[in-house]
Amino acid sequence: MANCNILFKKFSQELNITPTKLSGLMDSKDSIREKVKNYFKDKHPSYKPKFWIQGSYKMKTMIRTKYDTCDLDDGVYFQSNPDNVSAETLQTWVENAVSNITQDVSHRKKCITINYKGDYSIDLPIYLFDEEKDEHPSLAIKENGFREDDPKEMVSAFKNKKNTNDQLLRIVRYLKAWCDYKREKMPSGLAMTILVMNNIQFNYRDDIALKYTLIEIQKVLKNKFECIVPATPFDDIFSDFTIERKNNFLSNLDDFVSDAKKAIDEKNQLKASNLWKKHLGDRFPDGDDKDETSDIDNIKKIATKSTPYARRW
Repeated sequence: MANCNILFKKFSQELNITPTKLSGLMDSKDSIREKVKNYFKDKHPSYKPKFWIQGSYKMKTMIRTKYDTCDLDDGVYFQSNPDNVSAETLQTWVENAVSNITQDVSHRKKCITINYKGDYSIDLPIYLFDEEKDEHPSLAIKENGFREDDPKEMVSAFKNKKNTNDQLLRIVRYLKAWCDYKREKMPSGLAMTILVMNNIQFNYRDDIALKYTLIEIQKVLKNKFECIVPATPFDDIFSDFTIERKNNFLSNLDDFVSDAKKAIDEKNQLKASNLWKKHLGDRFPDGDDKDETSDIDNIKKIATKSTPYARRW
């Protein structure tokens, strides 16, 4: 069977954020933080924001999308709410703080998003969190108030699952790239991260690990279609999926599993790579147009070529 492990390692490198883009992203993050701190210092001095990067950057599973963009989640934390303002008001204040950074700032349900067109975006979820108390942060949710939500628990749960050669990170990134390539309301990066965490099948080869992880995810979701976040409030990401969105995802998953099995069994590396490209996109590298022999075939060849020798006593 064709060994595409080296192709997957190259694909993993292709998914990396370029140093220039990463530098720009970090500079923008720092600039946003300064604007938020200065705004609250001037307008609402009793509110003192602190910040904590969360999500894929913290878990090292960020990818560069097929449109050469990426995103960063930078949590804005307030120790108290002295004016007892609503969650939406607190979000609006943060929105006002960053409103002149770009022409594309949006007030979403759970965050303020700053889009740097064609480059990257930065999400600002907003929390109330008293560090001196043994409690979880409360996330501001537009029109819904505050709800306990602890992104640090998610990061800790993920890091506890990591293996020594970072294969978990790579498999997550491959499946995030799959969802990015397919689009069509595929699951979020967080959902794919959790599905991989719960179903990873480690192997010395990434292509084989991916195949069996996909099979395990398929089996689990067909038994029960849910994706529970392993962190407060332990909600089900798939709870609001429509039947259409659910079926679309499961159909794409079925196709991926089918082609992953064919790719592993395929002897020709180019043909195998074309099967992977159907689901991972053109950034996945082409293999060599040659047949590979299996490990068993190689052992047989070595045995055939070996010359018997007489024992010397």
